[in-house]
Amino acid sequence: MKKRRVVIGVLGTVLDKRGKRANRLKKWRPTVGLCQQPDFPVDRLELIHQPRDAGMCQQLAEDISLLSPHTEVRPHAIPITDPWDFEEVYAAFLDFATHYTFDTENEEYLVHITTGTHVAQICWFLLTEARYLPASLLQTGPALKGAPQEDVAAGTCSVIDLDLSRYATLTSRFQREQQQSISFLKGGIETRNATFNKLIDRIERVALRSGDPILLTGPTGAGKSFLAKRIFQLRQSRHLVGGKLVAVNCATLRGDNAMSTLFGHVKGAFTGALSSRTGLLREADGGVLFLDEIAELGLDEQAMLLKAIEEKTFFPFGSDKEVYSDFQLIAGTHRDMPQWVAEGRFREDLYARINMWRFALPGLAQRREDIAPNVEYELQRFSRSRQNQIRFDKEARERYLAFACSPQAQWRGNFREL
Repeated sequence: MKKRRVVIGVLGTVLDKRGKRANRLKKWRPTVGLCQQPDFPVDRLELIHQPRDAGMCQQLAEDISLLSPHTEVRPHAIPITDPWDFEEVYAAFLDFATHYTFDTENEEYLVHITTGTHVAQICWFLLTEARYLPASLLQTGPALKGAPQEDVAAGTCSVIDLDLSRYATLTSRFQREQQQSISFLKGGIETRNATFNKLIDRIERVALRSGDPILLTGPTGAGKSFLAKRIFQLRQSRHLVGGKLVAVNCATLRGDNAMSTLFGHVKGAFTGALSSRTGLLREADGGVLFLDEIAELGLDEQAMLLKAIEEKTFFPFGSDKEVYSDFQLIAGTHRDMPQWVAEGRFREDLYARINMWRFALPGLAQRREDIAPNVEYELQRFSRSRQNQIRFDKEARERYLAFACSPQAQWRGNFREL
C-alpha cells in the first residue's frame, strides 16, 4: 500500500501573498505550487501560520482546493511574537513536533523550508536532522526561465536528503579536505608510522571542533612547538581564531619576570618596572597562547593562569584592576604530569583544566619508519633557506638510513637532533 504524502510548512506572508484572483492563480507561490506538482501529489498540508494571518491562510486553502482538490489543508495557528528570535521559533516548532501524531507506517512526511524566515528554516533543519520530525526536507522554487505558462504557477520542487554520505561528490570532497588538513598538520611530510598518523587524525578533528585547552606531551624535540604552530594556522585558515599565535617557553621564566611576561605589570610594580607592560596573555586575546614546558611555571603563576583560563580575566602584576583576554591555550611539556602533580610541583586543578585534550607525541626512536621522509623534508627545508640544492647520493643515503634506523641511533634529541 502506497503511503500518503504529508507536507509540513509555514505560511509565507511575502511569497504566498494573495492578490487578485486572476493574477494569483497564474503566479508562482511556494505553498500553492508544491501542491501542483504533477509527479509529486500532496495528500495533506499541515500549514502553520500566525493567528493574525488566519484570513490569508483561509484564502490560500481555498486556492489549493481549487487547483489541487485531492490535497487536504489543515491550518495550525501558532503565535510567535518575534519570528527572528531563534529560541522562540525553535520552541514553537518543537512543541508542534512533540504534540503531532505521526503515523510513519502509513504516511511519509516532508518539511517545506522555502517559506518563513531564515530562523524558521534553520529550526526546521535542526529538528529534522535530530529526528524530532521523521521527515525529509522539501524545497520549492520558481520555474526555469522560458518554461510554459502552465508550469509557471507550479514552479519546481526537490527533496533534500540529509544523509550526506549518499552524495559521493560531497563525501569525497570532505575526505579530500580532511586529508589536506592532516597533511598540513604534518608539514606535508608523508609519515608512515601508524600510531602517529592516528594521533594526527585525532588532533585534526579536535582542532577544528573544540576551543578547549590542548596539552601536548612528549620528549624534548618531539615536535610540540611545530605542531602547536600548525594547529593555530589550521584554525586560522578556517576562521576559528582572529588573533595571533603567542608562544613562550616557560622554562625561561623566573620570579617577577614570569609574572610580568605572562600577565603584564603596571609601572612601578617592582624594581626596574619603569613602564607598564601588556603581557602575553593579553597579546593572545582572540588567538592562541602556546605555553611550552608549562610544568616549569611556579605555583603562583599556575594559580593566576587557572583563573585566566576559567574566567578569562586576571590582574596584571601590581595592579588592582582586572583585564580581560579570551584565548585558546595549547600547552606543551616533557614532564610526567601525574607524577608532577603528586609531588606538589603542579596544581591538580590546573592540570585537570588543561588536560581536556591530551596528545602524547612519540619520540623519533618510536617512529623510525618516519626517518626517511623527514630526511627529505629537512633537505628541502635547508635548500630553500640557503637557496642551494643539497642531496644525498644513493650510497650515502642508504648508509645513513641504515644507521638512523638501527638500535645504535638512540635519538635522545629526537627531531631536533635529526
